[in-house]
Amino acid sequence: MDDALQAQLQQRSQEFQKLQADLSAAVEARQRLDAQLSENELVKKEFDQLTSDNTVYKLIGPVLVKQDQAEAKSNVNTRLDFIQSEIKRVEGQLKDIGAKAEKKKAEASLPIHHKHELVMITRCAI
Repeated sequence: MDDALQAQLQQRSQEFQKLQADLSAAVEARQRLDAQLSENELVKKEFDQLTSDNTVYKLIGPVLVKQDQAEAKSNVNTRLDFIQSEIKRVEGQLKDIGAKAEKKKAEASLPIHHKHELVMITRCAI
């Protein structure tokens, strides 16, 4: 295998490895968002069971501070909306990275197939 082909394969391999690392980071982000979504959905379910007589407290540092129930519910709904939009964004990233990785994977194998075909043609001609 000549040096130019070797260098080209090395570069494509590195690009593919970078895409794999990006994919791994996006998967981890998606998992974190799923955990946050589950946690906030549980909080919302708890808030749905509250009556107007119940008191809601917010933990700020080591202190529990009384919080308005409507404000607390609004905060949770806002967080849920944000998390869901982030999940959609990360899913888009996952699709893009996956498509790019497949393209790089196919590109990385092209020079090998072409070189193999040239060797076969040369052998047949001899």
